[in-house]
Amino acid sequence: MLLDKRLQDMVTEYVPQGEILDDLVSFFSIFSDYTRLKMISALAISEMCVTDMSRLLKLNQTTVSHQLRLLKNLNAVKTKRQGKVVFYSLRNDALSDVLLKGVEFLGY
Repeated sequence: MLLDKRLQDMVTEYVPQGEILDDLVSFFSIFSDYTRLKMISALAISEMCVTDMSRLLKLNQTTVSHQLRLLKNLNAVKTKRQGKVVFYSLRNDALSDVLLKGVEFLGY
């Protein structure tokens, strides 16, 4: 092996495995779908209900609801009910930060 023992140990210690790796794969899957990326971008600006998001992003309400359910299951969004209307928002600003880092990385 060309790497010295110290670097080998660092790689062994710091490369994610098991549950941490599974959680990271789930987290990054949030960004692997066109619709979810649009929705995360919109939610980074303002909380929204399904109807508003559907109209603004020109998406079917069923599609928006389905993707929001996935995002909720991944703990990416939270909900707030006002009467019969449910508003969705990003659970954490880190999602916006990751999205912006991706935009920066691509040079836009």
